[in-house]
Amino acid sequence: MNKEADTMMKLGLKDIARVIRAVGTDQLARVAPKFYLKLTRQTGRGAAEETPASVADYYRRCFAEYLLVLGIQEQDALAYFQGKRILEYGPGDMPGMALLFHAHGAEQVICVDRFPMVNRSDKNRRVLETLRDGLTGEPQRRAAAWLAMWGRDSNGSAASEPIRYLVTESGLSSLRHTVDLVVSRAVLEHVNDLSATFADMRRALRDDGMAVHQVDLKSHGLHQRNPLDFLTWSPWLWSLMYGHKGVPNRWRVDKYRALVSEHGFDLLKLEATLRAEPRDIADVRPHLAAPFRHLADEDLAWLGFWLVARKRDH
Repeated sequence: MNKEADTMMKLGLKDIARVIRAVGTDQLARVAPKFYLKLTRQTGRGAAEETPASVADYYRRCFAEYLLVLGIQEQDALAYFQGKRILEYGPGDMPGMALLFHAHGAEQVICVDRFPMVNRSDKNRRVLETLRDGLTGEPQRRAAAWLAMWGRDSNGSAASEPIRYLVTESGLSSLRHTVDLVVSRAVLEHVNDLSATFADMRRALRDDGMAVHQVDLKSHGLHQRNPLDFLTWSPWLWSLMYGHKGVPNRWRVDKYRALVSEHGFDLLKLEATLRAEPRDIADVRPHLAAPFRHLADEDLAWLGFWLVARKRDH
């Protein structure tokens, strides 16, 4: 009996039903990604009920956290970002983060995604207007100038636009020596090829450019009884069920450490934001799939972290 058949024999009826549903919806995401996004109403911010004010607050908190991790005071943000070009992986359904970076001096923010998620709805415009209205002085002026043309004179496709959108099958930018800063929030855990993404950000960055990523290693709702039991599915079956949906790729913190070094970055910060309980680690360890069995308890415990790295100057 081969490995795949043996795995299927061990699944219960509920598991088999889950596999059938997941494989079916994964094929839908593969052949009709726009329809899949519309059906699942994905925004890039989770499934919580949202109002324009709450979404604007979310983006403000994200911006404040980027400043904190970079060690920048709010009053110094305009000077820090002045003239910089920024690459954002996985911007979600609107350029809220990009608007705040541009408002605070960034010359250009390039947003890249695998999925065509951007939505120019009235609600999303109200979110961006709320962000603009919460600013003062030069940041408000810059936000207002960009917002005046968003959705009317601009579709984000021109290379010279202050906020530019790239949608690629790989989710990679293919930029070369173009940006000063690369950022993402709860995105890297979703990419299909993590090594290719690190290579892409290195190529995109200028010398001494910085990368700042907040990574969420939780199951994103795909565990059952233990927050780590989504690591028990074999890689081939996980890929069959979720390979085209942008769900967690399941790589743990050890993979990120290795890729930082492998792709020519100096690691400046790797700080856990959430850890699993020791009892959850002990319960799941006997059932882990092969790629995770070698992990030390400390690395297996990490459920999220901040990563800050600088492109190494050869």
